[in-house]
Amino acid sequence: MPAFKYEALNPAGRASSGLVEADNPRAARAALRAQGLVPLSVAAVQQHGAEASGGLFVRRVFSATALAVWTRQLAGLVASGLPVERALTALADECEDARQRELVAQLKAEVNAGASFARALATAPREYDDVYRAVVAAGEQSGALGLVLERLADDLEERQTLRAKLVGAMAYPAIVSLIAVVIVIFLVSYVVPQVATAFVTTKRALPGLTVFMLSLSGLVRNWGWAMLLAVGACVGGLRYALRNPAFRMSFDAGWLQLPIFGRLARGYNAARFASTLAMLAGAGVPILKALQAAAETLSNTAMRTDALDALVQVREGAPLGSALAGKKRFPGILAMFARLGEQTGQLPQMLERAAKQLGNEVQRRAMTAATLLEPLLIVAMGVMVMLIVLSVLLPIIQLNSIVK
Repeated sequence: MPAFKYEALNPAGRASSGLVEADNPRAARAALRAQGLVPLSVAAVQQHGAEASGGLFVRRVFSATALAVWTRQLAGLVASGLPVERALTALADECEDARQRELVAQLKAEVNAGASFARALATAPREYDDVYRAVVAAGEQSGALGLVLERLADDLEERQTLRAKLVGAMAYPAIVSLIAVVIVIFLVSYVVPQVATAFVTTKRALPGLTVFMLSLSGLVRNWGWAMLLAVGACVGGLRYALRNPAFRMSFDAGWLQLPIFGRLARGYNAARFASTLAMLAGAGVPILKALQAAAETLSNTAMRTDALDALVQVREGAPLGSALAGKKRFPGILAMFARLGEQTGQLPQMLERAAKQLGNEVQRRAMTAATLLEPLLIVAMGVMVMLIVLSVLLPIIQLNSIVK
């Protein structure tokens, strides 16, 4: 049953607003009048599936952190014995954000109309991806929706924690690099010309370093806008080229070959793949469907292609461990744990161990890279500033020697 937002006057003449479920706007107004309210406006709650396809710049209702918290709350209510529709009602009442309240009301209306919870989630694909819906569907079919939602909340929180640690590890080097670029551009484009041009009138040959810095300063001041446009054009061209599947495949495969960032990308994607596959397999999703959903979570298209190739081999009868072992882009530890899980009958548990070990390895590599980059960036910044300062001081030293 659809949900409608309304604004109305209560018997005391005060304005009130909220949500009401009805078949159509006319029925919604009738329901409000039955409650003693005078409807002022009634509007259908926007379908978030349509909203997601309406534009690229539509902000998601739930952030990654908010979705994990919401899933945890829903899991607690369902595990305590509440039906899904009553749990959604309680969550809708607790939502402080209007868009979240509307989305939960939409889900509740779908469930009340007879749809399963997983099918209700499919009306908002931007908020709940294929993996989320597959896990919920498996929980409903097995009758353990509360437990499955708890596992899903754990997975969302672990994924968010890993992403936050990676971003935190790389934030300091990125900030230092940005500040260094700004300082160097300022010194080259403003300070060097102001000081060094004063010595041009002496009609003496300037030191080579000073001449180079003056040339560089002129280049930045006269053609800085062109270089900025060129950088923007390169970035835009790269983003456009990445829309081509063949180029994207080559780019992602090349990215995995980089010494530091390639290993981080490989480890992060493998950890996410193993975690998703473990969660789906543990929830009772068939292995082929679980592999398909886990492969779609990979952001690197080269690794996604390998995962889909492994899916084809498993469909033809090959063990999962053997199929993954033939894909060199995936760490060998993943295939090893998958093989052990198949031999012992504990595939979800072994995949979860592999995910944790891969996640810890990614964190360790990220912290090591950040630790090495920090002093290197500081030294590089110091060298650049030293060269700029020398380009200013050398003419002064030369002039002093002439005066003496």
